[in-house]
Amino acid sequence: MIVTGYAASRTHKLTPGEKEANRVLAVGRAPVEHGFAHLKNWRILTKLRTAPAHATQLLRALLVLTNLEVNR
Repeated sequence: MIVTGYAASRTHKLTPGEKEANRVLAVGRAPVEHGFAHLKNWRILTKLRTAPAHATQLLRALLVLTNLEVNR
């Protein structure tokens, strides 16, 4: 399931509830997007050819290592 935020247009301004829903969505999405940005620094991922289960384990391990490095 994909969750997207509310979009405003010239004729439809966002209600306070819709703005708050967008804020909550952004707060949850930011760490994930930062994680993907940090994972792009690992060049091995450009040559990764493996089963999805192994790739998931590798990505989790790399993300832990990246977070340790970033939070130093």
